[in-house]
Amino acid sequence: MQSLSPSSSIDLKSLIRSPSPPRLGLTNHRLGSTRLVIQCVARHDSANANTSAAATSGSNTGSGQVGRGRHEWQSACAILASKVVSQQQDTEKSGADAISAVNGHPTLDLVPVKDQSNSPAPLPKPLSIADFSAAPMHGNQLRVAYQGVPGAYSEAAAGKAYPKCEAIPCDQFEVAFQAVELWIADRAVLPVENSLGGSIHRNYDLLLRHRLHIVGEVQLPVHHCLLALPGVRKEYLTRVISHPQALSQCEHTLTKMNLNVAREAVDDTAGAAEYIAINNLRDTAAIASARAAELYGLQILADGIQDDTGNVTRFVMLAREPIIPRTDRPFKTSIVFAHDKGTSVLFKVLSAFAFRNISLTKIESRPHRNRPIRLVDDANVGTAKHFEYMFYVDFEASMAETRAQNALAEVQEFTSFLRVLGSYPMDMTPWTPSSSGGD
Repeated sequence: MQSLSPSSSIDLKSLIRSPSPPRLGLTNHRLGSTRLVIQCVARHDSANANTSAAATSGSNTGSGQVGRGRHEWQSACAILASKVVSQQQDTEKSGADAISAVNGHPTLDLVPVKDQSNSPAPLPKPLSIADFSAAPMHGNQLRVAYQGVPGAYSEAAAGKAYPKCEAIPCDQFEVAFQAVELWIADRAVLPVENSLGGSIHRNYDLLLRHRLHIVGEVQLPVHHCLLALPGVRKEYLTRVISHPQALSQCEHTLTKMNLNVAREAVDDTAGAAEYIAINNLRDTAAIASARAAELYGLQILADGIQDDTGNVTRFVMLAREPIIPRTDRPFKTSIVFAHDKGTSVLFKVLSAFAFRNISLTKIESRPHRNRPIRLVDDANVGTAKHFEYMFYVDFEASMAETRAQNALAEVQEFTSFLRVLGSYPMDMTPWTPSSSGGD
């Protein structure tokens, strides 16, 4: 850094009072009507430059230059004077007082942005803080993913769990999980078991594969109807299509109706109704809800054809973050674990809950996907094998309770893997068997 000699004193007050300091000025110019750009311009004043050159030490030569420092100021000012605006904005600055050159050099576009209006693939709009919102409270407007198409029982379950939600249909259970993980949806409502058909094993496997949390449950009475195009009579039918669970839940009723039809499985109940409507199939009927008939313009040939009027499906609500467990209302906790080698391990795990008077509402075993076979003999010669299982357990207690925490601490001693899927409020809404539609 160069120092000033004692003989060259500078009056700071005169610099401050001066409208523009010597050799350096800041001028404001507007581009268009909105963008304000600050241009930094080096002023060439030969008298002041010579005086400054004589006052500085070092080998400073040339009229109007202050050695390397002067050159660096000129370069810095040229860069600062560059217009950081797009070409589209430059075309709209007619009549603006803009600088076209600084120190003899044309101004530069530091960030050239081409016009994307006519581009076949415009760049995506960057996300802003307005695109993200805090997790809505229960019952508020939010996006809920479900498997199926409008009119599915899962859509009805989403509406029961979150009455003011925006339901988002997904063609697969896997897609519903991913929709929540990728922030496309705030929640997912998926079935896990039916009173007649049993557990939906696919969703139990997906619960372990994904990192979503169970934040609630809802139980929905299922009311099946036989749907067909307007004017079609039951005697003309040659097949009935629906979800495999729905077909099994109406098996005996269809037999009693003396229908000579083939029964074919499709992805979901409402999808079967939609398929008939789109393809104008007059020889095919669907098993679906009354709402599906309304949505797709079908008539109800038979109402309430489920074999058991007490047909109900349990759905769970999934979210990216767990809820805080409480003790002011009944809670349920879902876990999954794999046991270590040894005998009576499952008995010890269940005893941990029985000893603390914790009721188990469900236990489901699934083969261990990564290690399905376990050798029994010590020689490891493969002569005795059996399946290795993962166990899903639901119990009536909140993770905020000490007894639940102690139970899981004891379970962890006997297991090789333990994960809490969620601790959530139980569905305490009154339930009556379906007689006039469960949607």
